[in-house]
Order: sequence, then C-alpha cells, then structure tokens
Amino acid sequence: MVKAIKSHELETDVPAAELWKIYGTRRFVEVVHQLLPQLLQKVVIVRGDGGIGTITLKYGVLPGSPSPVTYKEEFTKIDNENYIKEVTAIEGDVLKPGFTKYVTRLQIIDKGPSSSVIKSSVEYEIDDGHPELEAAVTTTPFALAARAIAKYVKENK
Repeated sequence: MVKAIKSHELETDVPAAELWKIYGTRRFVEVVHQLLPQLLQKVVIVRGDGGIGTITLKYGVLPGSPSPVTYKEEFTKIDNENYIKEVTAIEGDVLKPGFTKYVTRLQIIDKGPSSSVIKSSVEYEIDDGHPELEAAVTTTPFALAARAIAKYVKENK
C-alpha cells in the first residue's frame, strides 16, 4: 500500500478571512466553475448546504487526463477557526481501480492583516498493484484555483 501526500502553497496579499468566505463554503466549487470552466465544467450539489456531509457531483478535466472525469465528493471536515476544509472522494473516476483513499485538504494560513497562504493537498492511498497511479495525482487544479480565487477576492473587495 502506497500512502502519500502531494501539496501546493500559494502566498497571497489577501486576508485569510476573506479567502475563507469562499474556501469554507460550497461557493468554492461554484466560483472555481465560474472562473475556470475549462477545468471544472459542471457542479451539482447532490445534498447539503455547504456544511459537513454536503455531497457534490463534479464534471471536469484533470491535467494529463485524456478525457473528462466525473466524481462525487463529500465535505468531511470544515474547521472555521483554523480555516481547514477536507473533501473526500466517494465515487467516480477519481477513485480509479487501485485508489483506496483520495482526500483533498484546503487550508488558508493567516500571515497577517493583509496576507495569507493557500495550502492545497491531496492525501491518497494506492493498492500495491497500481504504482502507476501515483503519477496521476496532481495539485495543479488547486494551484490554478488558488491563483484565480485570490485574484477574484482581491478584485471584488
């Protein structure tokens, strides 16, 4: 069993609390869809209001993937004090045969009154028989989203 984490960090000149108004809610997927439709083509809220237990169905394109992907995710942790949100893939193309766990963790780290770091990570587990899947795990979509959301928040203050 391969267990690993891949992560990305982006320093911003946007206050953490302002970023969290998007990252900490279901608006995150809606704003990413609006700003990056080539990445996230469609989002359906299957159940919930953006809190723990919310399930989304996403249609999108993963960098390096030859075809669109469809998958369901569940919001499994939302920590409004420490600005941490975890989303677990529960069904679909993200859980290709061989993945036993695929959790996305988004964290906004407060660096002062007008700066923060957006940290995105993917924690995953792969069956021993599928080492090639490790190359398919990427934080690129989250890096693109972080840049786009930071710019969006700054421009829409």
